[in-house]
Amino acid sequence: MSGIAWLKKTDPPEALPPTSRALREPNGLLAVGGALTPEWLTHAYRHGVFPWYSAEQPILWWAPDPRAVLWPSEFRTSRSLGRSIRNRGYSTRVDAAFEAVVEACAGPRRGGAGTWITGDMRDAYVALHRRGLAHSIETWHGDQLVGGLYGVAIGRVFFGESMFTRERDASKVALARLARECLRLDVALIDCQLPSAHLSSLGSRNLARREFEKTLAGLVQAEPCLWRQSDTELHGGAR
Repeated sequence: MSGIAWLKKTDPPEALPPTSRALREPNGLLAVGGALTPEWLTHAYRHGVFPWYSAEQPILWWAPDPRAVLWPSEFRTSRSLGRSIRNRGYSTRVDAAFEAVVEACAGPRRGGAGTWITGDMRDAYVALHRRGLAHSIETWHGDQLVGGLYGVAIGRVFFGESMFTRERDASKVALARLARECLRLDVALIDCQLPSAHLSSLGSRNLARREFEKTLAGLVQAEPCLWRQSDTELHGGAR
């Protein structure tokens, strides 16, 4: 990792280097170290940078090229997802169980593998949530939390972080609710971070890093949106 900036915990967030210094391989690695304070995180997101690392690593900061993004109006509901929304008895809520969503995202996945969400990472996003900057969208089946996602909202951008599912299409249902919330709140862009076939099937597209940052620069300066806590939306009948 020669050429990568090594940052101290006591450094100010402005110590993050410009994203033009990010590596091509691994794609987007920009800096090592720093801190996970709300000030560090909000500065990073405003400049198109996010943290992503495992428990055995120091904090790693990334700005990949290209960047996966979703315009809320372009969210794609497949026939199978439409059936799940109508027929599986799901409801969705906003910010009703933020910490539970983060814990679920940090839990073991199929095959027993864990995720990159460390204890420090959980604490950092809970702190952002308490400041009104981080939000969860949850899918419920009765009184059971069965899927959801969380991320950070700055200006007219929602920076998606992670999602989980325990029942069929539950995370996709949460993403569909997020797209509707963004349209209601005039949030113009959902940052999906890394391109994937899964996200592409739901309507995401890839932007070159320079284009992404040009788009981001104006949107993060907008007035913050007012997210409604514990707003419940019912979706069809029981299975």
